[in-house]
Amino acid sequence: MSLRINDTIPDLTVETDQGTFSLHDWIGDSWAILFSHPKDFTPVCTTEFGAVAQLASEWEKRGTKVIGVSVDGVEDHKKWKGDIEKVGGAAAGFPIIADDKLEVSKAFDMLPAEAYLPDGRTPADSATVRSVFIIGPDKQLKLSMTYPMTVGRNFAEVLRALDGLQTSTGKGVATPANWNVGDDVIIPATVSDADAKEKFGDFTTVLPYLRTTQLKD
Repeated sequence: MSLRINDTIPDLTVETDQGTFSLHDWIGDSWAILFSHPKDFTPVCTTEFGAVAQLASEWEKRGTKVIGVSVDGVEDHKKWKGDIEKVGGAAAGFPIIADDKLEVSKAFDMLPAEAYLPDGRTPADSATVRSVFIIGPDKQLKLSMTYPMTVGRNFAEVLRALDGLQTSTGKGVATPANWNVGDDVIIPATVSDADAKEKFGDFTTVLPYLRTTQLKD
């Protein structure tokens, strides 16, 4: 059974290049993003980890921890970070889980239960480990995205999605297509006009079931 939105993520104890800890303890009261990769020293993944490193101040601004997952071991992760930092031009301060036994990949349903890593494995052996999971402080899965090996992830979209989740959770609203911070938001259909007026002030009725408003600071 795959993880679904609002499922509590498994509280696995993971080994990383920054020590061993439980996922729930590591998340604490923060938001968290777990992003997975099929293998160290692969081209697309190296650019992605570099992009994550460049966004360190943006993750911190949003009270969000990031953690990588790759199916190689701790020593490979430590060596790979040199390449990541060279490509990204920024320190890779986030931990990377050493998922060489595929425990995380299988628990998050990124690989079938019978999957294994053969000797002399290639990235193709763990090709489906190409996902992003955004997790709330309640340890529940809020969003997931999965990409093929040939398409690098757009971390500006991951940030945008995180902003949308934090806004919808914190303000009791929804966000429309292509929403960015500062744009109008959607008032849930379950909120009456009277309650919407009291809570949000002025709003625009685009359709009977679509009302938009500007959030106040």
